[in-house]
Amino acid sequence: MENLLELMIKRRSVRKYSTEPVTDEQIKAITTAALLSPSGHSKYPCEFIVVKDKDTLEKMSHCRVGVAKMLNNASCAIVTVADSEKADTIVEDSAISMMNMHLMAASLNLGSCWIQLRLREAEDGRNSEDYIRELLGIPKNYLCQAILSIGNLEKIPKPHDLEKLHYEKIHNEKF
Repeated sequence: MENLLELMIKRRSVRKYSTEPVTDEQIKAITTAALLSPSGHSKYPCEFIVVKDKDTLEKMSHCRVGVAKMLNNASCAIVTVADSEKADTIVEDSAISMMNMHLMAASLNLGSCWIQLRLREAEDGRNSEDYIRELLGIPKNYLCQAILSIGNLEKIPKPHDLEKLHYEKIHNEKF
């Protein structure tokens, strides 16, 4: 089993997927990783919508201007929503759960890509959150934070090059 740093090195945002479907067991592992995410004050405001229907995925591909087209050929997508009445840490909690899912997908040798909804615009000019809320029947008190597209790799992406990291951004003791 690879260690976490090795997994982070190989994890890339993937926008092209093969036609092989993602299994229910893989989806369960990814959603379990989301549920294991830490949450501010242990409020756990996040919930997750798994979408596998091809017609719905096609409609979802219009939720952002020019950047969500990979949903057309994704095997599934997981929408992260958060109950704004439960916590004031919904942005942070959503981001942590998204990263856990992203890493779990990579550990299963699946491709995934994070699609931000918060503060973004759909192709029809609406707010991306409202577009997805209407499409998936999400209650008003749940904010639509992001979508993770998931599919089997069409090709294995090149891992990150540690030599290209900006270590000068690491400061010790003071800025």
